[in-house]
Amino acid sequence: MSLLTLPNARELTKSVRATVLVFEDPASRDLLGRIERLAPSEANALIVGETGTGKELVARHIHNLSRRSGGPFVAVNCGAFAETLVESELFGHEKGAFTGATQSKAGWFEAANGGTLFLDEIGDLPLNMQVKLLRVLQEREVVRLGSRTPIPIDVRLVAATNVNLADAVIAGHFREDLFYRLHVAKIQLPPLRERKGDILPLAAFFLGEHCRRLGYTPASLSPEAERKLLAHGWPGNIRELENAIHHALLVCRNRQVQPADLHLVDIRLASLRQDQPLQPVGLEAALEALFEENRPDLYERIEERLFRTAYRFCHGNQLQTARLLGISRNIVRARLEKIGELEVAHRTPAFVWPESTGPRSRASMIDETRC
Repeated sequence: MSLLTLPNARELTKSVRATVLVFEDPASRDLLGRIERLAPSEANALIVGETGTGKELVARHIHNLSRRSGGPFVAVNCGAFAETLVESELFGHEKGAFTGATQSKAGWFEAANGGTLFLDEIGDLPLNMQVKLLRVLQEREVVRLGSRTPIPIDVRLVAATNVNLADAVIAGHFREDLFYRLHVAKIQLPPLRERKGDILPLAAFFLGEHCRRLGYTPASLSPEAERKLLAHGWPGNIRELENAIHHALLVCRNRQVQPADLHLVDIRLASLRQDQPLQPVGLEAALEALFEENRPDLYERIEERLFRTAYRFCHGNQLQTARLLGISRNIVRARLEKIGELEVAHRTPAFVWPESTGPRSRASMIDETRC
């Protein structure tokens, strides 16, 4: 069984990304073959997949199989950048370039020189930064903020996203030329629910790993627990599976995990009663009622209600709203500004997930990637 793990995976207990990948399912073995064929090239790569499917693991494997394996692998989360700091973080800055720039600093492209730069959540880059990123990829050089001197770089770019960039291009939130520049070598990661052959091998790995971490004697899954794992939809993918196994080990008896020990919740169905079948009748009826009104602005009204409701459901957090809807944060922000919801959010107190507004250390930025 082929297996990939993140370096120091045991220390990433609060991460939402996958810390291990196995390639047991036929779909996964095909994926591994594609990765191994693309890795030796110097082509830019685009990895597409849901959160928790292992995008950073695939990026690291591409790096390790390439001629750049002796160089640095730098992983950066574009969604963690404050908009005012994006250019400085990516391309560096000179002393005095802006208030607080007390010394010159190399950007992430320079840090990855001779190796691979992994840009996660590439769809969250503002449009003006997309233009500059495209120029860097074309010219193979960066210009630090506050400088006019180009610095040559030798970097392979591997980007990742959990949204459909083609849709973002159509919506005007992602540059078409940059899309095709990144789309040279595309790798589509199937969600865990589409590669069921990987579920039990992953569960067995996590059982052994967490037993060692917790100092427990080895544990096992009952046949009923295995069937429950195979039947689950895994919206959180590999990371959700690891958390489920970790929880089960804490509560199971006699070192065997039973179905009741597995705390599995599909957030997409959380608002439904457990005994209520999933039916779209209510939504369809509401849409049909709107259709009967024959309003000229029907689409805009439906879109506005969708974004407004999703944004409030996520307690006013744009990044969480983007993940819920499966689109980029840039699209969410533009729609919320269009319908005036951001102004409402500023007037109405609401719980907002904490987001950093200041500079971040290089180490913290690298550790905040999410696959």
